[in-house]
Amino acid sequence: MIVGVPRESFPGERRVALVPAAIPNLAKAGLEVVVEAGAGAGAGYPDADYAAKGAKIAADRAEVFRSADIVTQILCYGSNDRTGRADVPLFRNGQVLIGFLRPLGSIETIQEIASKGVISFSVELMPRTTRAQSMDVLSSMATICGYKAVVLAADTSPRIFPMLTTAAGTITPGRVFVIGAGVAGLQAIATARRLGAVASAYDLRLAAKEQVHSLGGRFVELPIEAKDAEDARGYARAQDETFYKRQRELLGKVVAESDVVISAAVIPGKKPPILVTKEMVASMAPGSVIVDLAGERGGNCELTRPGEIVVEHGVTIIGWFNLASTVPYHASQMYAKNLSTFLQLLVKEGKLQLNTKDDIIRETLLTHGGEVVNARLREFFSMPTLATKEEAQK
Repeated sequence: MIVGVPRESFPGERRVALVPAAIPNLAKAGLEVVVEAGAGAGAGYPDADYAAKGAKIAADRAEVFRSADIVTQILCYGSNDRTGRADVPLFRNGQVLIGFLRPLGSIETIQEIASKGVISFSVELMPRTTRAQSMDVLSSMATICGYKAVVLAADTSPRIFPMLTTAAGTITPGRVFVIGAGVAGLQAIATARRLGAVASAYDLRLAAKEQVHSLGGRFVELPIEAKDAEDARGYARAQDETFYKRQRELLGKVVAESDVVISAAVIPGKKPPILVTKEMVASMAPGSVIVDLAGERGGNCELTRPGEIVVEHGVTIIGWFNLASTVPYHASQMYAKNLSTFLQLLVKEGKLQLNTKDDIIRETLLTHGGEVVNARLREFFSMPTLATKEEAQK
């Protein structure tokens, strides 16, 4: 089977789905790799490196789609709402598509992919199990984003992070407050600590407390309790507005005392909760920085403008998204490792194995045979349950 790697077409996207180092392992699994010319250039992987590992270099995008049995991308049509639709005419019946598809965004887009007969897999839906950990691209990209958020904040802040004792006096350490101690938040804590800041964090899941402490951070406990704080996949559950109102009241003092706030509270399939109000922003010292990692979906800060940097009340609010693309070399390396591990599960002896008894394959499979087959997606969009083979035969 042939795996195709087209150049990413989303504006400003610099990552690439597979890196040269991943090719030898794929070859052992009976897979050949075709890479569009220049696909890895933005991430620091020239065509010559791919060719040296045994990949074929295709002259254009159409050739990649024409020759590939499996197309691997970072942002597929679905997550790429700018230029992704241009790929639809290139899809073939029975072709496999793997990448970010934003399945909980638009069911019409997923149905359009299904109508082309494409067998698509959404990497966002990878189960959060020990067995699937090596294929968890969300965690890999969140790690990059958490790191970059702190670096951005440090670069923007008029203060330095570490405590210094000098002949010119003592400089107190920067205070970094992280809201949402998931993968991105924990990496933000670790990075802030490496730079010498005092880091604290809040998460409605009390199970995150131990992880925050293990990284040298202080866990902020609020005298309110969330109901069913964590779902079966380990993500935070949405709470009612009464909870969020009380939460904002209690977080206000911590935010006001912080030099930097990193917000990373994202709930899959839902709009992020507003956790930092405009009044809280106004209470912060001039020169403070907020990096809103939920910016793409509206943001955790009331004053965030998605994709922009704004200054309000003397506070810089960074609402950039797709931060992983700003560190493309290692983001691509991590994504490629996750993806190649998934491909080796999916392809055995050069043949596609659609074993839906395997939870990894079943939960990531979106479309097959012209239908949206993912049970979670059908439930989310209130679609009728698909009949099993046995039921269809009756």
